[in-house]
Amino acid sequence: MSDSTELLKTAVIVEDDPDIRHLLVEVLESAGFSTVSVGNGIDGVRAVIAYQPLITTLDVNMPGIDGFEAARRIRAQSDTYIIMLTGLEEEADVVLGLGAGADEYVVKPFRPRELRARIEALLRRPRSGDAAPSSAPRQDSVGPSFPAPRTETPVATPAPAPTAAVVVPSSQGPEPRAAAPGTEITHRAPAGELTPTGGTWVAHRDLQLDPDSRLVRVAGEELDLTRTEFDLLATLMESKRRVRSKADLTLVLRGESYVTSYFVGEADKRAIEAHMTNLRRKLGDNPANPRYIETVRGVGYRLTSELLAAP
Repeated sequence: MSDSTELLKTAVIVEDDPDIRHLLVEVLESAGFSTVSVGNGIDGVRAVIAYQPLITTLDVNMPGIDGFEAARRIRAQSDTYIIMLTGLEEEADVVLGLGAGADEYVVKPFRPRELRARIEALLRRPRSGDAAPSSAPRQDSVGPSFPAPRTETPVATPAPAPTAAVVVPSSQGPEPRAAAPGTEITHRAPAGELTPTGGTWVAHRDLQLDPDSRLVRVAGEELDLTRTEFDLLATLMESKRRVRSKADLTLVLRGESYVTSYFVGEADKRAIEAHMTNLRRKLGDNPANPRYIETVRGVGYRLTSELLAAP
């Protein structure tokens, strides 16, 4: 990137949820960007053409054209770095987004510090043929962010907190420890409690989870969960019968538990609902008659009671 690009950075935010727009404004402005915010795909394409930003963030489910079509139109007219931010995490959606022209695909709820790190990583990777005059995003002189940022003092980016290393799930994991020959062990947990099954494995009925190897089994059959689905299930199993709200689960997935300076909007909560629907489907759990996870209407989610599940 040229020196002028480093000195003057513009970002277009295309997001229909106002809370997430405000959060993205804070993240990008703390990274030195001037921001332009719009609420639908058509206005997003127009804003990119008008401002020629260095970075463009795109939601997928928006009024008018969706994020995939917006990315195609933007890519046909601009070399801006496109980051898709969406609650859709299926492989087909990721492939479609990247094929439409996105440079990054981030699943909601996102972690603000991680998003900023991804943006900085993008800027360290210049476009191929960057020497050509037309290949780098053009940065015209722009005024203050649009719409204007809120009047309160901008939130400073907190120092990164130590985080646990992400363990990539594998097809092999520790087997439950076998009992000594001739020894029969029978144990039934009290209502809602988790049953240790050897090592770090915990269980609720016939559902078993190992946080270290990130393996999940139902009735002895191993399940293929996404990172988000595994983290949601692990959080609920750790919490036992304590109800976890959608906002709480959003912050847990971001790694920002109970940090009140970060917004949790309706789009974040809808993303949690979508992830929970996928998780229940993979568990074979019926929300109307749940075996593992029950919904506390108007509050959130928790594990079912062991006593209620007794045959």
